[in-house]
Amino acid sequence: MALPRLAASYGVATSYSPSPGRTVPVSDAAVVAALAALGVDASGPEAIRAALAAREAHLAERLLPPTVVAWTDEPLSEAAPLAGLPRGTRVRVETERGEVIEWTAPPADAAAAPAPAPAPAPAPEGPAGLPPGVHLLVVRSPDGRRAEAHLIAAPRRIKTPPRRTHGLLVQLYSLLSRDSWGMGDLGDLAELAAWSGNALNAGFVQVNPLHAAVPSPPEGPGGDPSPYRPSSRRFPDPVHLRVEAVPEFARLTGDARDRADALRRRAGALREGVLREGRLIDRDAVWALKREALELLHEVPLGPGRRADYHAFLAEQGAALEDHATWYALAEVHGPDWHSWPAALRDPSSPATARARRELMDRVDFHCRLAWLTDAQLSAAQRTARDAGMDIGLVHDLAVGVHPGGADAWAQQDHFAPRMTVGAPPDAFNARGQDWGLPPWRPDRLAESGYAPYRALVRGLLRHAGALRIDHVMGLFRLWWVPEGREPTEGTYVHYDAEAMLAVLALEADRADALVIGEDLGTVEPGVRETLREHGVLGTSVLWFERDWAGTGRPLPAEAWRTDCVATATTHDLPPTAARLTGEHVQLRHELGLLTRPLAEERAEAALDVREWLGLLCRLGMLPGGTGCEEDEIRALHRFLLATPARMIGVWLPDAVGDRRPQNLPGTWDQYPNWRLPVADATGRPVTLEDLAASPRLHAFMAVFREGAESDATARTAPPGARPV
Repeated sequence: MALPRLAASYGVATSYSPSPGRTVPVSDAAVVAALAALGVDASGPEAIRAALAAREAHLAERLLPPTVVAWTDEPLSEAAPLAGLPRGTRVRVETERGEVIEWTAPPADAAAAPAPAPAPAPAPEGPAGLPPGVHLLVVRSPDGRRAEAHLIAAPRRIKTPPRRTHGLLVQLYSLLSRDSWGMGDLGDLAELAAWSGNALNAGFVQVNPLHAAVPSPPEGPGGDPSPYRPSSRRFPDPVHLRVEAVPEFARLTGDARDRADALRRRAGALREGVLREGRLIDRDAVWALKREALELLHEVPLGPGRRADYHAFLAEQGAALEDHATWYALAEVHGPDWHSWPAALRDPSSPATARARRELMDRVDFHCRLAWLTDAQLSAAQRTARDAGMDIGLVHDLAVGVHPGGADAWAQQDHFAPRMTVGAPPDAFNARGQDWGLPPWRPDRLAESGYAPYRALVRGLLRHAGALRIDHVMGLFRLWWVPEGREPTEGTYVHYDAEAMLAVLALEADRADALVIGEDLGTVEPGVRETLREHGVLGTSVLWFERDWAGTGRPLPAEAWRTDCVATATTHDLPPTAARLTGEHVQLRHELGLLTRPLAEERAEAALDVREWLGLLCRLGMLPGGTGCEEDEIRALHRFLLATPARMIGVWLPDAVGDRRPQNLPGTWDQYPNWRLPVADATGRPVTLEDLAASPRLHAFMAVFREGAESDATARTAPPGARPV
């Protein structure tokens, strides 16, 4: 039993429950590999016994864990590690702002208590005495032991929307306009926000992760277009820049102006190829043109005000930005996977890396400048959204992890578990499990640093956002670690300190006055959704999955839906609503060899699913014309969403014009053009942002939300007991 005890002490699971009442053991090899990634030798019986003895002695001896969480709505002395301190322990908190709070842990009883040492009068231990922040906690026990810890003090709950709101969900790259360079950009995002806020009364626009991508090698196959496997989650990707909106663009003259105009013409040809000729979005081609244009802008001297703003940005972002830019400069020389670089450059703090940074200073500055320009356009987009009347504005997306060869994995490699990737265990949808190829953070290193990289990540994403969506939010609690070279079935769960992860979220969301949305679809560990709700994290509810699973199995009545969620009809990983209504999504999976059952059986099940939902809508009077009209059916499904108590209603933008193609088809790689499709109409013809704004189908669809808002207003002003007509 030594190995299970050792594993449990490090949060490594020796079994898991894929469904209620069923427990599956994991292999000892998976447990040993996970412990090795945490720096623990469990290679044999003697090593296990020695490691267990050392671990238990350490836990018994220590006064504090590396990070302590305190909620600002309760006395600090009630935080679990402090409540268990020896009697008479002196406690000192040095806050972020330089304030000092001191007291002595009260004795359990007067007879057993040592004589108290002289001490300043204790400060209040509640919210008035402990401001939100990450503070230094120092304790000294009566026997002379001393310990320090990071103290994360945070509000217990993240704010939720003050009123019901609806908004658009879109993959930004897919939203082309007459001004974009072959894929959607931040100028398009600002325009979408201004239009939807003013004309559609939308309260938010949710986009895909805008994280910095791994650059493609100059020669060879194109890069991974997935926004969910980035080089860095900390900084945005300059491929999203609207080049002409950079102030220095207007100052180009002579040959530089001619070259820039030529690049714009080539970008126009890329755009027209997507819109008129049916080509796929080519992120690499777009970036090649933008990079060349941005090189020209880099040669334009910044004016005094712009230079001061840039230097302020550099100072604010500090070493994290310098490391980020250094990785991109080195990648231009040595390739986009730091594991293949010369050995001395694989360490971001080595003397060789410092020399290379100096030698490549102009390239480092170029990539720092790109981060600054992108940050400025993100700020402008959020400002535009709020000026358009949006309560929330932009909702950014946080991917689960990063590419193992990218900038974050290089700069923060001490925080990542070596020779491990994140995935998912086998389930009803994938008997082989999943390996996402993303290195996991080490929970012990996060705690030792006071969750510094996680705090910086969340803070950076919330700089210009009204809300943050967290993909696979269950990862705040545990992640499935797969040893390198093994099948996903040979992994195990490793647990994280969810209280600390949630405290960081609450702290940074409070500082940014923002919401947090968790993508909690699929199999969720018992208690996770309840904990998230307790802390104000909104869930995600997709109509087709909302059934009375504990009872009849039929569609869940609107009034039974949860309140604290974003309710949608579909997502980027699911079929568009039009395809689901017609069954085209089943045919697509059949053609790609993805079905696990006979086609007829899959079609019959999908058709029954649709019939049940449409039948419910007819009985509720939400589909007065009956079935048979696709547009009426899509509108009716969204009327149903409005009948739920969900605080936020998300509209998948392609649904508004009848698009039938999913943006991503899980289970495919090169068999399907994932992440490369423009928004299209029901015939498959790509539509621009300008087309969307003028679309009769879209405006008829969005009228549902205008009617819903009027109904809500009537309900709020009606006398008690009255019902809106």
